Amino acid sequence: MDGDMKIFVLLIIAISTVGWIINNWIRAKHGYPLEDEFGGKTEQSDSAETKRLEAENRELHTKLDAMQDRMIVLEKIVTDRGYSLSDEIEALRNLPATTPASDSGVPLNLEERTKA
Repeated sequence: MDGDMKIFVLLIIAISTVGWIINNWIRAKHGYPLEDEFGGKTEQSDSAETKRLEAENRELHTKLDAMQDRMIVLEKIVTDRGYSLSDEIEALRNLPATTPASDSGVPLNLEERTKA
């Protein structure tokens, strides 16, 4: 019985040690601080890859902010109550044609369609 107890204790110690090693490996892989055997944390030094990713992240945030500003302007243009696309189209239809060559489009004949 005494030999089985020693094997059991050694097995528990081995499982705990392997679990601690795997835990630290996963934490290191994903950039989290590592734990030492006393529960303290060890921060990783910034690598060149981390600095590059941070710079790229800042650049992408700047681009995103610029795109959001542009989107706000476009939304204002489209949703502005004074913006009337149909009025502008009608104004273009009412322009006189200066030469027959400038009237290269297909006539719409909207009056005939609305009567039907």
